[in-house]
Amino acid sequence: MNALNIPDYTQALGLKAKQASALMAKAQAATKNIALRKLAELLRANVQALQIDNAKDIERAVAAGLAAPMVDRLKLSPQVIETCAQGCEQLAAMPDVIGEIIGMKQQPSGIRVGQMRVPIGVFGMIFESRPNVTIEAASLSIKSGNACILRGGSEAIESNKALARLVQEALAASGLPADAVQLVQTTNREVVGQLITMPQYVDVIIPRGGKGLIERISRDAKVPVIKHLDGNCHVYVDDPCDLEMAVRVADNAKTSKYSPCNAAEGLLVARGVAAEFLPLIGRIYTAKAVEMRCDAEALALLAVVPGANGQTASEQDWYEEYLAPIISIKVVEGLDEAIAHINQYSSHHTDAIITRDHMHAQRFLREVDSASVMVNTSTRFADGFEFGLGAEIGISTDKFHARGPVGIEGLTSLKYVVLGDGEVRV
Repeated sequence: MNALNIPDYTQALGLKAKQASALMAKAQAATKNIALRKLAELLRANVQALQIDNAKDIERAVAAGLAAPMVDRLKLSPQVIETCAQGCEQLAAMPDVIGEIIGMKQQPSGIRVGQMRVPIGVFGMIFESRPNVTIEAASLSIKSGNACILRGGSEAIESNKALARLVQEALAASGLPADAVQLVQTTNREVVGQLITMPQYVDVIIPRGGKGLIERISRDAKVPVIKHLDGNCHVYVDDPCDLEMAVRVADNAKTSKYSPCNAAEGLLVARGVAAEFLPLIGRIYTAKAVEMRCDAEALALLAVVPGANGQTASEQDWYEEYLAPIISIKVVEGLDEAIAHINQYSSHHTDAIITRDHMHAQRFLREVDSASVMVNTSTRFADGFEFGLGAEIGISTDKFHARGPVGIEGLTSLKYVVLGDGEVRV
C-alpha cells in the first residue's frame, strides 16, 4: 500500500469503527454471545488452515534472525487456538455488564443517583508478536460492546489476517457489523502514527509489546493510553515457608515458559531459609540450563550445586526483564527488605510471596505496589483467562482506570444516571 494513501486509509478505518461502535453499544447480550460462540466454532474448524498461515510468519521470522523467545510468541499451536476458543466461550457465558447500574442512592433532594456501565466506544490496539492477541482483543471488544482497530506486528501479519477474517465472519453471521473489528492490512508504520492521533474516532489506545513501542505511543498519542511496560516479576521465598511449595512455585514461575510477561525474572530468598532452599532450586535451574545472576551471598550458597551456572549480578540485573532462561537471585534479610527491593526494581506487574506467616502475607498484599500480588502461587497465573476474565487485552501497570489484566470492565466506562420524579433544585 502506497504511503501516500495511509492517512486516507486510516481515516476510513476510524470512520467505519465509529459507525460500528454505535451499533455495538446497543447490541443485545444474546447477539454478542452468539458471535463469540460462532468465533469459537470457526477457530476449531480452521486449526489446520490457521497453522498454514502461521507457518509463513514463523519461517519468515526465523529467516530474519528473530530471537527464539520472539519466535515462540508467534506460534499458533492447536493448544493456543483451543485456549482462544475457550476464552470466547468463557466470555459468552459471563454476565453482560453493559447497562448495569451500580451504587444507586437516594439523595435528600429526592433524586436517586447511580452509575451505569457503558462501552468506551472505539479502542485501538497496537501489539507485537503474539497473533492470539487478535482473538483476545476481538472477543473482549465484542463482549464489551465496543469497536476496535487492531494493528499487529509485521512478523505475524499472515496469522493476524487469517484470524481477523474469522472474527469478521462470526460478526456477520450473528447480525453484527463486520467493521466492529478491523485489522490494519498494511505493515506500514505510518498507520500507527495516524491511529494514535485520531481522537475524533479513537477513544483509547492500548499498546502491547516492547518497551520502545510503548514509550513511543505514550509520548506521541493524542488519545488516552492504557499501557503496560516490562514484566519484571518476582517470587519472594519467606521465612517461614513450605520449602517444597517454594521450590515448586519458583520452578514454575521461571521455567514453565520463558517468553511471557508474567514469568518470574527475580527470586528473593529470606536469609533464614536460603541455605536450605537455594541448593534445592539451584539443582532444578541447573538441570534446565537456567543462568542465575546472584548477589554474593546467593552465589556462595549455590556453589554446592554441581555445574551451576551462577554469575555475579550487576545493578542492572535487578531491573531486567530477561524473557529467557536467566533469573536474578538475591538473599534478603526478610519481608521488609523484600518489599523494598520489589517496589524499587520491579515493573509493578506481578509479584508473589511464598510464606506460612499470615501476617507476612497480608503485609505483602498491602505494601507491594504491583498490579497483581500473589500469595503461595506462581506469577504465571497473572493472565485474564486464568483470572476468569475470559481473555485479556493486556496487563496494565497504570494506576488509573484499569490495572492488572484488562478484561471486560477495563474496556468500559461509568456514566452517572439520575432518576427523579419532578424534583427541582432550590
